[in-house]
Amino acid sequence: MTDFEDIISTLNHLIETSRDGEEGFRSSAENVDDPQLKAFFIRRSQEVGNSVRELQDLVRSLGGEPATSSTISGALHRRWIDLKTAITSNDIVAVLNETERGEDVALKAYREAVEIDLPAQVRLVVIRQLEGAQRNHDEVKRLRDLARATVE
Repeated sequence: MTDFEDIISTLNHLIETSRDGEEGFRSSAENVDDPQLKAFFIRRSQEVGNSVRELQDLVRSLGGEPATSSTISGALHRRWIDLKTAITSNDIVAVLNETERGEDVALKAYREAVEIDLPAQVRLVVIRQLEGAQRNHDEVKRLRDLARATVE
């Protein structure tokens, strides 16, 4: 089994990545006019926030100090800057494209985490959250495809 420091590090990476998603969804909700899309982004931000808190509790239960912020990674930072740029242009397709890219980052982080030898209770949470990230990604992609079809 992977040692606790590695497990805590992995969970903290998921926390940081999820914080990026939570902030990205919140920012999207604040900057779109469509009421249904706004509600979707708010729900997703809240759900991701709940996932963050669940991961933080897991880290504490393992004797670690949970991450409390988003990542400082340049790549993720650029993704959310791209999202903000898309939002300012009020282009729903662009906003959804950038949101999907952010969800791609989350999926990658979760897929990497499930490759690690995790304790059973931690693995169950990570797999469940991976499934949630996949649903978020798929729903954003579906909304983006609908928005594309509408503007064409």
